[in-house]
Amino acid sequence: MSSQDTCTPEGIRVVIVDDHPFFRQGILDVLTVETDIEVIAESDDGAEALELLGDIQPDVVLMDVNLPNLNGLQVTKQLKEQCPDVNVIILTAYDDEEQVYRAIRIGASAYFAKDVTPGQLLDTVRAVAEGYYVIEGRRMTPAQAEQWLLELYHRYGIKPEDATFSPLTNREMEVLEQIIEGLSNKEIAYRLGISHQTVKNHITSILSKMNLSDRTQAAIYALRHGWVQFTPERRES
Repeated sequence: MSSQDTCTPEGIRVVIVDDHPFFRQGILDVLTVETDIEVIAESDDGAEALELLGDIQPDVVLMDVNLPNLNGLQVTKQLKEQCPDVNVIILTAYDDEEQVYRAIRIGASAYFAKDVTPGQLLDTVRAVAEGYYVIEGRRMTPAQAEQWLLELYHRYGIKPEDATFSPLTNREMEVLEQIIEGLSNKEIAYRLGISHQTVKNHITSILSKMNLSDRTQAAIYALRHGWVQFTPERRES
Protein backbone atom coordinates (compact mmCIF):
# COMPACT_ATOMS: atom_id res chain seq x y z
CA MET A 1 0.00 0.00 0.00
CA SER A 2 1.39 3.38 -0.98
CA SER A 3 0.36 6.97 -1.50
CA GLN A 4 1.49 9.29 -4.25
CA ASP A 5 3.34 12.52 -3.38
CA THR A 6 2.02 14.67 -6.20
CA CYS A 7 -1.46 16.12 -6.06
CA THR A 8 -3.71 18.07 -8.40
CA PRO A 9 -6.57 19.29 -6.18
CA GLU A 10 -9.07 19.78 -8.99
CA GLY A 11 -8.41 16.43 -10.65
CA ILE A 12 -10.36 13.18 -10.33
CA ARG A 13 -8.79 11.46 -7.33
CA VAL A 14 -8.17 7.78 -8.10
CA VAL A 15 -6.94 4.80 -6.07
CA ILE A 16 -5.70 1.60 -7.74
CA VAL A 17 -6.31 -1.68 -5.86
CA ASP A 18 -4.65 -4.69 -7.49
CA ASP A 19 -2.21 -7.30 -6.22
CA HIS A 20 -0.27 -7.58 -9.51
CA PRO A 21 2.47 -4.91 -9.55
CA PHE A 22 2.90 -5.07 -13.33
CA PHE A 23 -0.80 -4.50 -14.04
CA ARG A 24 -1.01 -1.80 -11.38
CA GLN A 25 1.94 0.01 -12.96
CA GLY A 26 0.29 -0.22 -16.37
CA ILE A 27 -2.85 1.49 -15.08
CA LEU A 28 -0.73 4.09 -13.33
CA ASP A 29 1.11 4.86 -16.58
CA VAL A 30 -2.21 5.34 -18.40
CA LEU A 31 -3.73 7.62 -15.77
CA THR A 32 -0.82 9.82 -14.78
CA VAL A 33 -0.41 11.42 -18.22
CA GLU A 34 -3.94 12.84 -17.96
CA THR A 35 -4.13 16.38 -16.57
CA ASP A 36 -7.57 15.89 -15.01
CA ILE A 37 -6.77 12.64 -13.18
CA GLU A 38 -4.47 12.04 -10.21
CA VAL A 39 -3.61 8.69 -8.65
CA ILE A 40 -3.45 9.40 -4.94
CA ALA A 41 -2.79 5.88 -3.60
CA GLU A 42 -2.31 2.21 -4.43
CA SER A 43 -2.98 -1.02 -2.54
CA ASP A 44 -2.41 -4.72 -3.11
CA ASP A 45 -4.50 -6.07 -0.21
CA GLY A 46 -8.26 -6.06 0.27
CA ALA A 47 -8.39 -5.42 4.02
CA GLU A 48 -5.74 -2.71 3.86
CA ALA A 49 -7.49 -1.13 0.88
CA LEU A 50 -10.79 -0.91 2.75
CA GLU A 51 -9.14 0.94 5.63
CA LEU A 52 -7.23 3.22 3.25
CA LEU A 53 -10.27 4.04 1.14
CA GLY A 54 -12.37 4.84 4.18
CA ASP A 55 -9.75 7.35 5.29
CA ILE A 56 -9.07 9.19 2.02
CA GLN A 57 -12.41 8.65 0.19
CA PRO A 58 -11.26 9.10 -3.42
CA ASP A 59 -13.56 9.92 -6.32
CA VAL A 60 -12.88 6.64 -8.16
CA VAL A 61 -11.40 3.26 -7.22
CA LEU A 62 -10.08 0.80 -9.80
CA MET A 63 -10.68 -2.50 -8.04
CA ASP A 64 -9.40 -5.98 -8.83
CA VAL A 65 -11.62 -8.88 -7.69
CA ASN A 66 -8.95 -11.37 -6.60
CA LEU A 67 -7.23 -9.75 -3.62
CA PRO A 68 -5.64 -11.12 -0.45
CA ASN A 69 -7.70 -11.12 2.78
CA LEU A 70 -10.85 -9.50 1.33
CA ASN A 71 -11.80 -9.92 -2.32
CA GLY A 72 -12.68 -6.90 -4.42
CA LEU A 73 -16.44 -7.49 -4.25
CA GLN A 74 -16.34 -7.69 -0.46
CA VAL A 75 -14.31 -4.48 -0.34
CA THR A 76 -16.73 -2.78 -2.71
CA LYS A 77 -19.81 -3.78 -0.71
CA GLN A 78 -18.38 -2.61 2.61
CA LEU A 79 -16.91 0.55 1.08
CA LYS A 80 -20.23 1.59 -0.48
CA GLU A 81 -21.99 1.07 2.84
CA GLN A 82 -19.46 3.32 4.59
CA CYS A 83 -18.71 5.81 1.81
CA PRO A 84 -21.54 5.80 -0.76
CA ASP A 85 -20.04 8.66 -2.78
CA VAL A 86 -16.92 6.69 -3.73
CA ASN A 87 -17.28 5.25 -7.26
CA VAL A 88 -15.87 1.77 -7.94
CA ILE A 89 -14.78 0.34 -11.28
CA ILE A 90 -14.28 -3.43 -11.13
CA LEU A 91 -11.43 -4.77 -13.29
CA THR A 92 -11.17 -8.55 -13.52
CA ALA A 93 -10.37 -11.49 -15.73
CA TYR A 94 -13.93 -12.82 -15.32
CA ASP A 95 -16.36 -11.01 -17.59
CA ASP A 96 -19.87 -12.43 -17.87
CA GLU A 97 -23.32 -10.94 -17.38
CA GLU A 98 -24.03 -12.55 -14.02
CA GLN A 99 -20.76 -11.30 -12.55
CA VAL A 100 -21.48 -7.82 -13.88
CA TYR A 101 -24.95 -7.95 -12.30
CA ARG A 102 -23.60 -8.99 -8.92
CA ALA A 103 -20.93 -6.27 -8.99
CA ILE A 104 -23.39 -3.52 -9.90
CA ARG A 105 -25.91 -4.81 -7.36
CA ILE A 106 -23.48 -4.38 -4.47
CA GLY A 107 -22.53 -0.88 -5.54
CA ALA A 108 -19.96 -0.87 -8.35
CA SER A 109 -20.40 1.79 -11.04
CA ALA A 110 -18.67 -0.12 -13.85
CA TYR A 111 -17.22 -3.53 -14.65
CA PHE A 112 -14.58 -4.41 -17.23
CA ALA A 113 -12.36 -7.30 -18.18
CA LYS A 114 -8.68 -6.52 -17.79
CA ASP A 115 -8.24 -6.28 -21.56
CA VAL A 116 -10.08 -2.94 -21.48
CA THR A 117 -8.40 -0.40 -23.75
CA PRO A 118 -6.73 2.69 -22.26
CA GLY A 119 -9.30 4.88 -24.00
CA GLN A 120 -12.23 2.92 -22.55
CA LEU A 121 -10.70 3.05 -19.09
CA LEU A 122 -10.15 6.80 -19.19
CA ASP A 123 -13.66 7.44 -20.49
CA THR A 124 -15.08 5.24 -17.74
CA VAL A 125 -13.11 6.94 -14.96
CA ARG A 126 -14.48 10.29 -16.09
CA ALA A 127 -18.00 8.97 -16.53
CA VAL A 128 -18.31 7.39 -13.08
CA ALA A 129 -16.74 10.47 -11.48
CA GLU A 130 -19.65 12.42 -12.96
CA GLY A 131 -22.18 10.00 -11.46
CA TYR A 132 -22.82 7.76 -14.48
CA TYR A 133 -22.65 3.97 -14.68
CA VAL A 134 -20.87 2.08 -17.46
CA ILE A 135 -22.47 -1.34 -17.94
CA GLU A 136 -21.79 -3.67 -20.86
CA GLY A 137 -20.04 -0.82 -22.66
CA ARG A 138 -22.96 1.61 -22.30
CA ARG A 139 -23.00 4.81 -20.30
CA MET A 140 -26.12 4.89 -18.13
CA THR A 141 -27.76 7.36 -15.80
CA PRO A 142 -28.54 6.09 -12.29
CA ALA A 143 -32.18 5.60 -13.33
CA GLN A 144 -31.15 3.55 -16.38
CA ALA A 145 -28.77 1.46 -14.25
CA GLU A 146 -31.54 0.81 -11.72
CA GLN A 147 -33.85 -0.40 -14.48
CA TRP A 148 -31.10 -2.68 -15.85
CA LEU A 149 -30.53 -4.04 -12.36
CA LEU A 150 -34.20 -4.78 -11.79
CA GLU A 151 -34.45 -6.56 -15.14
CA LEU A 152 -31.47 -8.80 -14.40
CA TYR A 153 -32.77 -9.60 -10.92
CA HIS A 154 -35.43 -11.73 -12.58
CA ARG A 155 -32.66 -13.73 -14.24
CA TYR A 156 -30.12 -14.12 -11.44
CA GLY A 157 -31.79 -13.15 -8.16
CA ILE A 158 -29.87 -13.01 -4.90
CA LYS A 159 -28.01 -15.93 -3.36
CA PRO A 160 -29.18 -16.91 0.15
CA GLU A 161 -25.74 -16.18 1.60
CA ASP A 162 -26.05 -12.57 0.42
CA ALA A 163 -28.94 -11.87 2.80
CA THR A 164 -28.48 -9.40 5.65
CA PHE A 165 -30.64 -7.97 8.43
CA SER A 166 -33.72 -6.01 7.38
CA PRO A 167 -35.61 -3.57 9.68
CA LEU A 168 -38.90 -4.24 7.86
CA THR A 169 -41.78 -6.35 9.14
CA ASN A 170 -42.73 -9.57 7.35
CA ARG A 171 -45.70 -7.87 5.68
CA GLU A 172 -43.57 -4.89 4.62
CA MET A 173 -41.08 -7.35 3.11
CA GLU A 174 -43.91 -9.00 1.19
CA VAL A 175 -44.96 -5.62 -0.19
CA LEU A 176 -41.36 -4.75 -1.07
CA GLU A 177 -40.94 -8.05 -2.93
CA GLN A 178 -43.98 -7.21 -5.05
CA ILE A 179 -42.54 -3.74 -5.78
CA ILE A 180 -39.36 -5.40 -7.03
CA GLU A 181 -41.53 -7.62 -9.24
CA GLY A 182 -42.88 -4.43 -10.83
CA LEU A 183 -46.45 -4.66 -9.52
CA SER A 184 -48.61 -1.58 -9.04
CA ASN A 185 -50.22 -0.78 -5.68
CA LYS A 186 -53.53 -2.16 -6.97
CA GLU A 187 -51.88 -5.40 -8.13
CA ILE A 188 -50.06 -5.76 -4.80
CA ALA A 189 -53.34 -5.32 -2.92
CA TYR A 190 -55.00 -8.03 -5.05
CA ARG A 191 -52.11 -10.49 -4.73
CA LEU A 192 -51.76 -10.08 -0.95
CA GLY A 193 -55.49 -9.83 -0.26
CA ILE A 194 -55.30 -6.43 1.43
CA SER A 195 -56.78 -3.02 0.65
CA HIS A 196 -55.20 -0.46 -1.65
CA GLN A 197 -54.89 1.96 1.28
CA THR A 198 -53.13 -0.67 3.38
CA VAL A 199 -50.58 -1.12 0.60
CA LYS A 200 -50.01 2.64 0.52
CA ASN A 201 -49.57 2.67 4.30
CA HIS A 202 -46.99 -0.13 4.12
CA ILE A 203 -45.06 1.68 1.37
CA THR A 204 -45.03 4.88 3.42
CA SER A 205 -43.63 2.92 6.36
CA ILE A 206 -41.03 1.19 4.18
CA LEU A 207 -39.77 4.48 2.75
CA SER A 208 -39.70 6.07 6.18
CA LYS A 209 -37.66 3.23 7.72
CA MET A 210 -35.23 3.26 4.80
CA ASN A 211 -35.09 7.07 4.63
CA LEU A 212 -35.84 6.97 0.90
CA SER A 213 -38.21 8.94 -1.29
CA ASP A 214 -39.62 6.50 -3.84
CA ARG A 215 -40.41 2.87 -4.63
CA THR A 216 -37.57 2.35 -7.10
CA GLN A 217 -34.97 3.52 -4.58
CA ALA A 218 -36.43 1.08 -2.03
CA ALA A 219 -36.27 -1.79 -4.52
CA ILE A 220 -32.65 -1.07 -5.44
CA TYR A 221 -31.62 -0.72 -1.79
CA ALA A 222 -33.21 -4.07 -0.94
CA LEU A 223 -31.48 -5.77 -3.87
CA ARG A 224 -28.09 -4.34 -2.98
CA HIS A 225 -28.39 -5.39 0.65
CA GLY A 226 -29.65 -8.89 -0.06
CA TRP A 227 -33.00 -8.48 1.71
CA VAL A 228 -35.05 -10.23 -0.97
CA GLN A 229 -34.73 -13.96 -1.46
CA PHE A 230 -34.97 -15.40 -4.97
CA THR A 231 -37.07 -18.51 -5.63
CA PRO A 232 -37.84 -20.60 -8.75
CA GLU A 233 -41.47 -19.50 -8.45
CA ARG A 234 -40.42 -15.87 -8.76
CA ARG A 235 -38.26 -16.68 -11.80
CA GLU A 236 -41.26 -18.27 -13.53
CA SER A 237 -43.78 -15.55 -12.67
